Amino acid sequence: MTKSGTGRNAWWQGAIIYQVYPRSYLDTTGNGVGDLEGIKRKLDHIATLGADAVWVSPFVKSPMRDFGYDVADYLSVDPLFGTLDDFESLLAAAHERGLKVMIDQVFSHTSNEHPWFLESRESRTNPKANWYVWADPKPDGAPPNNWLSVFGGSSWQWEPRRSQYYLHNFLREQPDLNYHEPEVQEAVLDVSRFWLDMGVDGFRLDVCSFYFHDAELRDNPPNPQRPSGRHFMFNPYSLQLHTRDIGQPENLTFLERLRALTDGYEDRVLLGELHENEGVRLHTEYTEANRLQLAYGYWLLGADRLDAETIARTATDLGHEMHSGWPCWALDNHDFMRSPTRLGPDAASGELPFAILAALSCLRGALCLYQGSELGLEEAEVPHERMIDPYGREFYPAFAGRDGARTPMPWNTDEPHCGFSRVEPWLPIPAGHAARAVATQEGLPGSLLNRMKRFFAWRREHPALLRGGLRFVSAPEGILAFERMLDGQKVSCVFNLKNEEAEANFSDAFLGHPRDGHGFGGVRAGETLKLPALGAYFGGQA
Repeated sequence: MTKSGTGRNAWWQGAIIYQVYPRSYLDTTGNGVGDLEGIKRKLDHIATLGADAVWVSPFVKSPMRDFGYDVADYLSVDPLFGTLDDFESLLAAAHERGLKVMIDQVFSHTSNEHPWFLESRESRTNPKANWYVWADPKPDGAPPNNWLSVFGGSSWQWEPRRSQYYLHNFLREQPDLNYHEPEVQEAVLDVSRFWLDMGVDGFRLDVCSFYFHDAELRDNPPNPQRPSGRHFMFNPYSLQLHTRDIGQPENLTFLERLRALTDGYEDRVLLGELHENEGVRLHTEYTEANRLQLAYGYWLLGADRLDAETIARTATDLGHEMHSGWPCWALDNHDFMRSPTRLGPDAASGELPFAILAALSCLRGALCLYQGSELGLEEAEVPHERMIDPYGREFYPAFAGRDGARTPMPWNTDEPHCGFSRVEPWLPIPAGHAARAVATQEGLPGSLLNRMKRFFAWRREHPALLRGGLRFVSAPEGILAFERMLDGQKVSCVFNLKNEEAEANFSDAFLGHPRDGHGFGGVRAGETLKLPALGAYFGGQA
């Protein structure tokens, strides 16, 4: 038995992990919201795209204040999405297609409607009194310290039943669990065991650097560098260095316990979200051998501009030696503006994001592919009256929220609501998305969808691109060049990430024999490469 995917050929090494946001994938019940049966019916789309695994965002019981990231019961499916039997059917259908299934686990906090919290808030002496982070007010009645919530304002909420504040790093309806309480750790491990026993192949661990807090509740220091970028300037959260409320060393100890549990099962994986500005620094600590197999941060997700130099520098900072931890590259997800919009006018066609995704998939690590990325979907403009995201509603109009990245998948232009639902969806589908529907692109040989399928299929035929070592090669500005090596096979990769033609000279030893079948148009003439705009060349030796 290969424990938790620790072997050299672990399935997650070089994997394409397709993220499904259940509310927006396919509605089979006619309520305007996607469901588990909808995911099951569209598994063939995911499989033929070339994915190795499906990451399903939260579907467990929740009051949906934060759309499933506020958990009211870790062990049951929310009726909005179906039943536990529906999930087991989805799991079996995915496994029949060779797809692994990973599920979101939101372990840092629960809903304030979770039975654990309902009991904890009743008194200071009940059996779960210490399961959440409670603290007395300062003498003047103020919160215990200066910690801020990601979603705005103080991260402390007054609870009159106990005459204390409780900690919430996100919405006030999302109280933080107290991991300094051993019984909390045991309860979370029991939850994990439940899903592992069912056959789930791994967990995506939501904000896994948030589990522990500074037990002394010391203030966070100010951030000496004023943050920049459209995603962060609107929120005072970024004006602090979060050295006390998150990123505590005890997180690592608990992750070791969780890893020890998953190592008792075959080929399971832990993918952690490093929700912190210092995610690159944390990556090394969090992906050591007995912790997470994979981790991703916001190093590309939050970028308004991406070039070859930034990608190479990020990969180098993360570590790309064979002994290094494995990153999980992500260009888009449910929390960030879609890259065809975020990366500027040159990205609107979807060609630049596709070239970047192709490059990321060839670097050492796994790749998270967010639903709709294969279609080149731009960020949807959701009218204010249709906005639902609490994050966006709090900071509007400075920040439009996350709804624009969460609109329903367009399956067929000719069907009502693009085949997503028989009724008006929970979020509107923009006309631009309808034009990029799956059925439309499947019928066009040169579409972004078909080119991505072709490329991922080609990539899978080269083990060096999945699990090999990595060496960067010096290249002109705007060009990303590297080679991957495994068991005598060497694959050279050159990506032109500029929106204009380029030429570059490389040694014959690096360029090797041209490889074809990938769909990119780079041409070798001696030691000179001619690369079309957003083109690529692949060569090397067997």
